[in-house]
Amino acid sequence: MTVSSSAPLWLEDHSLKRICQRFVDRPRYATLYDTANHIPVYSAYSFKRSDGAKRVDVLWMFEPQDKMQPFPQGDYHQNFEDTQAVLSDYIYAFSFERGQLNPDPHQANPNDKAATYTLTNIVPQVREFNIGPWAQHKNMIRMRLNNYCRGTANVVTGVTTSGNMIRRNEVARVAIPKYMWSAYCCTNYDRNAPNSAKCKFPAHAAYGLNARTDNEVVKLTVKSLENFLKESMSVDKNIQIFYHNCIT
Repeated sequence: MTVSSSAPLWLEDHSLKRICQRFVDRPRYATLYDTANHIPVYSAYSFKRSDGAKRVDVLWMFEPQDKMQPFPQGDYHQNFEDTQAVLSDYIYAFSFERGQLNPDPHQANPNDKAATYTLTNIVPQVREFNIGPWAQHKNMIRMRLNNYCRGTANVVTGVTTSGNMIRRNEVARVAIPKYMWSAYCCTNYDRNAPNSAKCKFPAHAAYGLNARTDNEVVKLTVKSLENFLKESMSVDKNIQIFYHNCIT
C-alpha cells in the first residue's frame, strides 16, 4: 500500500520496515520505520484540504502490524518495545515534543486525523523548533495546498539522524532527528495562481535543523532536497522522492 504516488527509494536495511498505517479497518498512509532507532524515517500521505484544527480526544497508539491500537495498561508494551518506541520513552524527555511526520492539521476526516496519533508516526522534536519554524512551515504548506492545489497532493516528510539518542534507564531508546525535511507533489494546480505561489508547483520542498536556535526552515526544489539527503544520510544514489520526479 502506498498513499503517496511513490515510496522513495531507500537503501535496503534489515532494521527498516515499511508500515501500512491502518485505522478503523482502512489504510491511511505509509511509513518507513527504523526498528533499531525506534523512529520513522519518513511518512508518506495524501494531503486533505483542512481548516488546520487538531483533534484533542485521541489516545496515543502503537502499530502491531495489523491495525493501530491504544497503548495498553501495565507491562504489555514490553512485548514490542524492542522494535518500537513506547510512551515511557518520552515521559522524561522534557526538551522534546512528539512531532508528527503526517501532521493532524494536514488531514480533514476525523479518522484520518486520529490515525496520525501513533508513535510510529512520531519523532522527538525540539520544542522551540516544533512550535516555531516547523509549525509555521506546516501551516504555510496547508494554506498553499488548500488554495492552489486542484487535485491530489502527495506529501513525504522525514528526518535525518546523527547518532544522538533519548535514553531511558541508561539505554539508548529513540533517535533524535538532526534535520526535519518535507516535500509535496501536486500536478493539478491553479495555473492562474500568483507567480509567488505558482513557482512552488508542481513540487517543492524544505528542511530545517531540529534545534533551539539557527533553526530556520530552508526552502528548495525537490531535486536539491534529494541531493541534501544523499549528503546527510545513507540513501540510494538514485533516490527519487516522487514518481517521475512529479512530472506529468
